Amino acid sequence: MAQFMTTHKQRGYAIISMAKEPVNSFDTAMWQALHAAVQAVEADSSMQGVIIASGLKRDVFTAGNDLKELYAPLTSAQQYATFWEAQSRCLIGIHSSRLATLAAIRGACPAGGCAISLCCDSRLMTAGAGGAIGLNEVALGIPVPKYWAGVMVQVIGHAAAERLLLSGSMVPPERALQLGLVDELVTDKAQLLPRAEEFMQQTVKLPGGARAATKAGLRGDFDKAWLQYALDWEAGPKGFAGITNPSTVASVGAALQRLSKGGNKQQERSKL
Repeated sequence: MAQFMTTHKQRGYAIISMAKEPVNSFDTAMWQALHAAVQAVEADSSMQGVIIASGLKRDVFTAGNDLKELYAPLTSAQQYATFWEAQSRCLIGIHSSRLATLAAIRGACPAGGCAISLCCDSRLMTAGAGGAIGLNEVALGIPVPKYWAGVMVQVIGHAAAERLLLSGSMVPPERALQLGLVDELVTDKAQLLPRAEEFMQQTVKLPGGARAATKAGLRGDFDKAWLQYALDWEAGPKGFAGITNPSTVASVGAALQRLSKGGNKQQERSKL
């Protein structure tokens, strides 16, 4: 899946562009590819920041997880464990990165896409119709992963996060800005990346070591607990038992059926 990730290095920061048509759906290999791309930027001592953006033709950041990875009849305990570990290591890697991280969100950003953006330090999003962001798992009949919910709580506070999570809500850009789910809106989508670069150029002027140490102090304990929970529980037998629950199988199966009938527009809304 490395072919779906393109990294462009600028002075002090890099841009990782995700382009797996049609909606940047994330399977095991895609999570591994994004993780590897971020790690490669981190390994370059001249790099102090990274922008994660969509290179898709349509206005979608990423529609999140490929549902086939979560549909018990199409997977196995081992395959699911490998998938969940890859996903968790990628998200935790972004959340704990020494780099200044920024998500440049163009258009739809449900579920796993929202999780990626929440793990970044900053989020810029295009304004206007068609865009929406949120962890919408409950609306699809699947529990929101515990630490995904926890990151949302960190970003927008417990009460606001609980209202969104329990209702499976996706909110439009203007409401996302009000909630603090994104930091800034860009009216012209053609200006999203230039504005993200301008934002990052200012950010990387700050001392990187001080930023990284402060981030580690704020997030380190949370990230260690997240990784342990992901490996011991979510990727283990109890986690697999959750997706083999008949109600979960029925919910995911119904979502896959809708995707097969609804085409690409439905895919933007129904991934996890």
